[in-house]
Amino acid sequence: MTDQCIVLRLAGPLQSWGVASQFNERRTALAPTKSGMVGLLAAALGRRRKDPIEDLVKLRMGVRSDQPGSLLRDYHTVSDHPGIPLLSANLDAKGRQKRTSPKKYTQPTHRFYLEDAVFVAALQGDGGFIGDLAHALRHPVFPLALGRRSCVPAQPLLLPGDEGDLWSGTVTSVLGRVPWQASAHAQDRVTAVHVRLAASWDDIDGEDLTSDVPVSFDPRRRGMQTRKVHSGWIDLPTGHEPDPDAEPGRASHDPFELLGW
Repeated sequence: MTDQCIVLRLAGPLQSWGVASQFNERRTALAPTKSGMVGLLAAALGRRRKDPIEDLVKLRMGVRSDQPGSLLRDYHTVSDHPGIPLLSANLDAKGRQKRTSPKKYTQPTHRFYLEDAVFVAALQGDGGFIGDLAHALRHPVFPLALGRRSCVPAQPLLLPGDEGDLWSGTVTSVLGRVPWQASAHAQDRVTAVHVRLAASWDDIDGEDLTSDVPVSFDPRRRGMQTRKVHSGWIDLPTGHEPDPDAEPGRASHDPFELLGW
């Protein structure tokens, strides 16, 4: 069976795609990661953390940034309710966590999110398996999230294609055909005939390396491998008519458009 794609519209109030998060600093990538997408699909299929994910990792992925959003920092403080010192990462001879030394009663934490962002993710693989994934996304076993459990996706999540829920073609060709998915407010701010969107996709000849391919979600075997990606731009029509009064050759040039100014 030939390869086909499913297309997801990743939008919601908050998203957080972890990459180099450690301890009390939980960062987010500026676009969905391979590990985040594999986790979302595994949840839809009902797989648990110790279940294999090799078939999901093999899917070719591409992501388009339709609405980059803005970075949000959520500041927390952690304290023990009885007022005793917090636990540390160090273990005693019996394998139990030690108390902090010197004693620490309050610990600040920082969690970063993408606010009001919209992405389009295309995943390519064998048509039969892709069809199973589309069905699972329509009827997920576990709740789906945009990176973190608290980041609930908005609807629609799965975008219909030219063959029901499936899209024919490669990741790159599909990303060039999916209509612009930014919010109505964001689209109203653009008056140009075309919009240029940042995108990246798996490419064995790609010039960039990204360390976001999960080995396993088992807490005892967690780790990341690298993948090669190519980054580029995709031009999409906005639906606006050309301005007949605009100067020739300058109708769509706005150096500040990508910044939202």
